[in-house]
Amino acid sequence: MQPDFIESLGQGIYAIDTGFQRPRFDAAYLMVENGRAAFIDTGTNHAVPRLLAALDALGLAPSAVDWVIPTHVHLDHAGGAGLLMQSLPQAKLLVHPRGLRHMIDPSALYQGALAVYGQEEMQRSYGELQPVPAERAQASVDEQTIELAGRPLLLIDTPGHARHHHCIWDARSRGWFTGDTFGLSYREFDTSAGEWLLPTSTPVQFDPQSLRASVERLMSFDPQAMYLTHFGRIGFNKQDLPRLAALLLAQVDEMVALGLKLRDAAERHRQLMDGLRAIYLRSLQEHGCQLPEQQLTALLSMDIELNAQGLAVWLDKPKA
Repeated sequence: MQPDFIESLGQGIYAIDTGFQRPRFDAAYLMVENGRAAFIDTGTNHAVPRLLAALDALGLAPSAVDWVIPTHVHLDHAGGAGLLMQSLPQAKLLVHPRGLRHMIDPSALYQGALAVYGQEEMQRSYGELQPVPAERAQASVDEQTIELAGRPLLLIDTPGHARHHHCIWDARSRGWFTGDTFGLSYREFDTSAGEWLLPTSTPVQFDPQSLRASVERLMSFDPQAMYLTHFGRIGFNKQDLPRLAALLLAQVDEMVALGLKLRDAAERHRQLMDGLRAIYLRSLQEHGCQLPEQQLTALLSMDIELNAQGLAVWLDKPKA
């Protein structure tokens, strides 16, 4: 019997709920083609048993995995990569060139997260980061194509959320594995109007102009699906993804306007959080979401906090 944390999405693609934070919050993807496999994003160290269990449930040996591809090196996407690679003897890690050194030597990545979260939270949510041997890791190149048992996967550079971010195009499903570039879409917010999503400006490399260009580049492929890390596949009707792209970019513009208005505010962080909460609650109301405001705020609390932090870092950067 297949574990309930694995969801088949068709075309040999499986979403694995990593268990990070809450159910259906953080996904890793397993792609299977002619008996070979690739993981796209890994979740944290605590997700590794689930990823290995997914292989077992599908009748695949760990040696069947050819690729591990984090979309970027934030810990909810790549924190478990080093530990996972220890169980996958044939796999190569493919990461954005700006993230390669952090996968080979994750000490700086760990220390940066430690400064934000503290020791107790790091152990609870992430565990000790494990290095990937240099000879088993390689950097991607913009517009590079790799193959999984003859199935082509195209990688493109997609800055905006982070400078170390790439997205993966699967021509078979006409879908992008978007990491955080195409925002966050939690299933609790689905209504009869479809899915809803919001941008993520998590510290420290949010760049709204680059994010807009990356989203437009993704949409130029006329995709039929987006496979989000947070959470799952979106885009089931032809009009869904253009609508969601427009929603995403409109919210980016609202976030930027809010940040510029509050650049010199005395209690900037609190006011940024209040302003972001108001943007998201109004948008959800317009989307037809019927959940109580208190529940919506609880579901969005982490993202409101991190988006406020990321906006502040962007506001404080010297402008060219």
